[in-house]
Parts: sequence; structure tokens; C-alpha cells
Amino acid sequence: MRWQGRRGSRNIEDRRRAGPAQGAKVGGIGVLLVVAIGYILGVDVTPLLNDQAALRSSGATGGGMLSAEEKAAGEFVSVTLADTEEIWAEIFRRQVGRPYEPTTLVLFSGATRSACGGASGATGPFYCPLDRRIYLDTAFFTTLARRMGAGGDFAAAYVVAHEVAHHVQDELGILSEATALRRRLPQEQSNAVSVRVELQADCYAGIWARHAHEMFGTLERGDVAEAMNAARQIGDDTLQRNAGQRPMPHTFTHGTSAQRQRWFQRGLESGDMASCDTFGARQL
Repeated sequence: MRWQGRRGSRNIEDRRRAGPAQGAKVGGIGVLLVVAIGYILGVDVTPLLNDQAALRSSGATGGGMLSAEEKAAGEFVSVTLADTEEIWAEIFRRQVGRPYEPTTLVLFSGATRSACGGASGATGPFYCPLDRRIYLDTAFFTTLARRMGAGGDFAAAYVVAHEVAHHVQDELGILSEATALRRRLPQEQSNAVSVRVELQADCYAGIWARHAHEMFGTLERGDVAEAMNAARQIGDDTLQRNAGQRPMPHTFTHGTSAQRQRWFQRGLESGDMASCDTFGARQL
């Protein structure tokens, strides 16, 4: 992925130097709530609970100097976010007919607070519609590569683009409508609506990838394969199998690996938001 040398976003809130008083200590019931929030709004990565426990035991809730790796991760996220801002501003102008209001991305280490509750490495990245911010511990990229088998800078960019896509849904009113609908439905049907929300976000991430290459020449050989592999690794069926469970479709909230790959590919090939209507699709 070609990203060096381009501008970074001004919409980054870096809390990684924040001391423990500004972080959110998460434990007991709090961990369960945070995981639930992450599973609904972001990527369910329960193996990260072990990483979070290590962070608590070491006292690593922020503070101190950033390592060279952390600085590089922050720069990468900042450039990727800036790319999404330019791309979605152009897409909104052409396809929606109104301005795009960008989101703010909060970088943190270990744990922090969000309007949706405590944010921690245990949840994975997520978008909080209550404060219209994305929350991301860049250590997630290491876990994504080493523990989930989805390495590569474009895999990491796909994760950022997916969360930005939730903000796009929020801008369009899709997210609030889906949330209101889910509250009225039984659990299994509510989960089915969540799947359509997440697959649409994957499709929008594919649109971002297409336009990123057209506008900035971002894609290199193997980048699409990295994103497709990441989509596969965080499919509900794959996550459940890797956790030693039999896949239970009625509990899925993000879609199967095949579905996530298919909708990302659809957005990548079309570049058109109309092609991402998961809510009107008979078959996902």
C-alpha cells in the first residue's frame, strides 16, 4: 500500500500519552459490557481479552513516550483517515448531492472512555454514534496480524475504512434507522439487521479502496488479497470456529467470511453506493 508522503488528518485525537486518570479501567462486568459494545458496533475480537489483561497487569493504560512503532502506526492511521475524508467528500458530492462531514478518530492505548462506554483493546476498533467518533487502539493491528492471521498495511487500512463506513451510514441516517429497528425486534431478527449494517460497511470500504487507488494510486500487488483475507478472518463463522465453537448463524451479527468478502468485492468493483444496498438484497 502506497501511503507515505501524503497529508495526515486533522481529525485525530491522540490519547495515547494520557495518564491512567484519563483512561478507563475496565474489569468484571465492565469487560462484558465493552465486549458487547464492540461486538455490536465494531469487530468482535474476544482473544484480545488476554492482551487486555496483560495491559492491566503491566499498568499500561497510556502515558510515557510513544515508541517508533506506535508513532508509525499513528501516522498511517492519520493518512488513511485523511484519504477517507477526501474520497467520501467527493463521493457525497457526486452520489449524494451534499457535503460530507468527517468523523474524528480517537487513538488510545489500553483503555479509554467513549460516549458508548469504556473502550478497550478487548473490543477491537468501533464507531460510537453517540459522539460520532471512531475508537482505535493501534495495538489491534499487531493482534490482527499475529493472532488472527490478517497482516499487511492494507488489511489495517480496511479496518479503518470499515469503521469510517459506519460514520458514512450515520451521516446518511442509515445507522440510526437500523438501531431503532433492532430495538423493536426479537434478538435473532435484530442480529440479522446488524449483519446487513456490517456488510454494507464492508461494501462501502470496498468503494473507498477503489477510489483510493483512482485518486492516490494506493493499491499495490497483494493489497486486495490482504483486505479479503482480513474480511475472512473476522467473519462470524470463522471467529466462532477459531473459538472452538460450532458456527450458529442465528447469533451472527457481522456476516460470514464469504459474505464479508463478497460485499467488499462488490463495492470495490462498482465504486457506487447504490450497489451496497444490503437492506434491499434478497440474498447476502
